[in-house]
Amino acid sequence: MYSTGVAYLLWLVSGFGALGFHRFYLGKFGTGLLYMFTGGLAGIGSLYDLVTLSLQVREANLRLGYRNAVWDDEVPEYSGFRGKKETIESVILKTAKKNNGVVTPSAVALEGGVDLDEAKNALEKLVQKGHAEIRVKKTGMYVYFFSDFSNGVHPDLEDF
Repeated sequence: MYSTGVAYLLWLVSGFGALGFHRFYLGKFGTGLLYMFTGGLAGIGSLYDLVTLSLQVREANLRLGYRNAVWDDEVPEYSGFRGKKETIESVILKTAKKNNGVVTPSAVALEGGVDLDEAKNALEKLVQKGHAEIRVKKTGMYVYFFSDFSNGVHPDLEDF
């Protein structure tokens, strides 16, 4: 959530809005650059923002709320540093493809930047839906197996 106090502080620090730091903070990168190169539209835009900044923060928080509400809790959104949005299911499937069908919660957590419990819960849901199987390695370790990405039977895996 965006803070009105932080937005006003950035407005003040950026030369009374002339550099547009507050606009970058609110996710308005285009007008932030415009303000930066034109001195806050010769000060007119900066004065406008002084009067309307609390409304702009409220609108930014609404946009953020809408964006979060669109994504179902069961399919969270991950952006990481890749620049594109991925679901945890796509992270799991990419990991399975890369590892010849075998996936562990720790591999998913590492690839997707999620915690282990979240990775395990997502894998369990895919097992319940019939998209994956639980297998046991000869070492006794539990793994999740996606036969769609396997090029044959793994000699070190047994059925559970």
